[in-house]
Amino acid sequence: MANFTELSGVKQWGVVIVGGALVTVALYFTVFKSQSEKNATAQHVVEAKVRENNELESYRPKLKQIEQQLTELKQQLEIEQRIVPDEKQVDGFITMLDGEAQKAGVELRRYTSKPTASKEYYTEMPFDIELDGPYYSMLNFFDRVGKLERIVNISGLLVSTTKNPTAAKAKHTYQYAPNESVVATCTATTFFSHDLNPGPAAAGAKPGTTPAVNR
Repeated sequence: MANFTELSGVKQWGVVIVGGALVTVALYFTVFKSQSEKNATAQHVVEAKVRENNELESYRPKLKQIEQQLTELKQQLEIEQRIVPDEKQVDGFITMLDGEAQKAGVELRRYTSKPTASKEYYTEMPFDIELDGPYYSMLNFFDRVGKLERIVNISGLLVSTTKNPTAAKAKHTYQYAPNESVVATCTATTFFSHDLNPGPAAAGAKPGTTPAVNR
């Protein structure tokens, strides 16, 4: 076989061209094709991300509106929890009524718990209460209770004079102040929310679970 140098110029160029073609084909199948496939895969990923970003971009104008709605819902939930707490909060309820009695100028003498009544979404928590004071102060007390943020229903109201407290079914007789003219007894019922499927611990309380409080 003749050496490369012994070949004519045309044949030398032919060999160079053929050799270059063979090297190019080899590089294509070993390097360029593999890199091209990687580039195509990367391009598909980029295109998918661009489509995803474009879809998400359509929600950008609504983001502020959604944030405002979440803020309003949070405020609404806080208000509802004050109106109907998610726990019994017996001490807080008694403290609240005591505060309104002091502001109105009446004496809240007694609390006696009654059986709770469990409903689908809430539980009723009633107390028998006994109070005395001046007539208009008594009116002021019930007016204030009616305007409380927390729901309190008053039922079974009985009113009598301090000279005949048993007519209002008062349990005890107290040393009334000279300006006190009426005695009243009633049931004050408040409410608290509970889970839709309460467990045994959330069942209605039995009578006497909260002792009577006499003043």
